[in-house]
Amino acid sequence: MSTSQATTAGSRRRFLTNAGAAGGTAALAFPMIAKAQGPITMRWQSTWPAKDIFHEYATDFARKVNDMTGGDLRIEVLPAGAVVPAFGLLDAVTKGTLDGGHGVLAYHYGKQNALALWGSGPAYGMDANMLLAWHKYGGGRELLNKLYASIGANVVSFPYGPMPTQPLGWFKKPVTTAADMKGLKFRTVGISIDVFTSMGLAVNALPGGEIVSAMDRGLLDAAEFNNASSDRILGFPDVSKVCMLQSFHQNAEQFEIMFNKAKFDALPARMKSIIENAVEASSQDMSWKAIDRYSTDYIEMQTKDKVRFFRTPDAILRQQLTAFDEASKKRSSNALFVEIEKSQRAFAARAVRWDLDTNVNRRMAYDHYFGKPAAAAAAAKKA
Repeated sequence: MSTSQATTAGSRRRFLTNAGAAGGTAALAFPMIAKAQGPITMRWQSTWPAKDIFHEYATDFARKVNDMTGGDLRIEVLPAGAVVPAFGLLDAVTKGTLDGGHGVLAYHYGKQNALALWGSGPAYGMDANMLLAWHKYGGGRELLNKLYASIGANVVSFPYGPMPTQPLGWFKKPVTTAADMKGLKFRTVGISIDVFTSMGLAVNALPGGEIVSAMDRGLLDAAEFNNASSDRILGFPDVSKVCMLQSFHQNAEQFEIMFNKAKFDALPARMKSIIENAVEASSQDMSWKAIDRYSTDYIEMQTKDKVRFFRTPDAILRQQLTAFDEASKKRSSNALFVEIEKSQRAFAARAVRWDLDTNVNRRMAYDHYFGKPAAAAAAAKKA
């Protein structure tokens, strides 16, 4: 060994000896290697039964977030009732019993009736996608934050997922006049409770998973829920063979993705951005899936379940609008209700006019390709 090698070896031994004598403090001289933290996990609950397509929408969102974060954020979604009842979601998320949830704003109607303006009612002619446009670009987001703060809700809310116009509901026989509905024991939620009550119905607000059993036991004479797929999955065709399509009671509803505010605020900025983009991606994906699934179940309920569908008469639709106006007037002492209503009306006045003037009525094209004249022409061509 050369002199220089011996010196180097001696220095190394002295360093190691001194490091050991110092109780390992010399290790601090080396750069720290950060240990990879485990994924952030969240426990959610939806307000829907596990079998409902709505719960599927909730898990679709969770999967998108899980995938987009590379597994760094993992959301587990439980069905309604797993932790709290469906109508208890807002309180559970506010308290941190749940980290988040999936539902609709109308389910919190009892906390502040202005929440029903996100989807419960005619929305001044807007459809659900227009209402979401108002929420993002017309001031709705700021008003919802203000509203939630007013009732002490410790949540971050993301309305998303535009729903098609909901049916008037399921009945024992076709409804031809408003008089046919008077006295019926009927299920609905949100400000629709006031609408149908003023039309003479006896209203009972029930979560989706409880409606069919209530109809089966005679606790309800009729009920509305949402769409062809949900209604079929939940078993409506088993207790009724008549469904009235089209209504103004909830023609512009959307879903709500909700986080506990403290839990959301603690997330890294990157994850918050991913969540906001996942909300919008899920919103579009939900509407595409709805078109596919609802149209399939609509046809199959007619061919396989022998359900008869009828269009709600215009006289009933007009009475709904009048009843909604009356219900709104009763909320004139609620400053937030009035402020939100004013904002929505201003947005709807231009958005709905633009829509009606711009978009062609698709009935003509449908009749051209699939209506009776087209069918007759096709038959003649074959002959």
